[in-house]
Amino acid sequence: MMSLSNLDQIERLYASRGALNYGEGVTQLEHALQCAALAQAQNAPASLVAAALLHDIGHLFDEESIAAERDDRHEIVGSQAIGFLFGGAVTKPISLHVAAKRYLCFKQASYFKTLSPASKASLTLQSGPFNTAEAAAFEKQDFWRDAVALRQFDDMGKRDDLSGRAFADFAPILQSLLT
Repeated sequence: MMSLSNLDQIERLYASRGALNYGEGVTQLEHALQCAALAQAQNAPASLVAAALLHDIGHLFDEESIAAERDDRHEIVGSQAIGFLFGGAVTKPISLHVAAKRYLCFKQASYFKTLSPASKASLTLQSGPFNTAEAAAFEKQDFWRDAVALRQFDDMGKRDDLSGRAFADFAPILQSLLT
């Protein structure tokens, strides 16, 4: 399990591995930037902007091309990797953003139709929509609402047009949230 101990390591990771495409038509870096820009545009708290930026960092640790054949548990890998740097307001929505997809599929019948083909495929690997008991347990977790908001930024942050943002644009927000 990789652990990151400073913001420079995170920025270098995105610089070296952010050009990876994960089946959505945008790079990992551009997806992260779009999600963070969307969160910022909706006046989300700084912790949610940071979570939106970093939510898929766990994919960047995958040494293989990012495979659609298995669930890499990137939400857990990523939240643990940055856990020494950020508190729960950043890491918990990251760790729950896959569960939030499963939750939304259970709660909103039309949500599944809005998912990208890659998200639909990964949902199968991630055990599909929640059942009633799983949804109730999800709603009892800290930051579950932030995880749902993060999931919605995640779904919207897959546009062909570029965000026009750079990772460095979000460095002051990340710096302000360091534990």
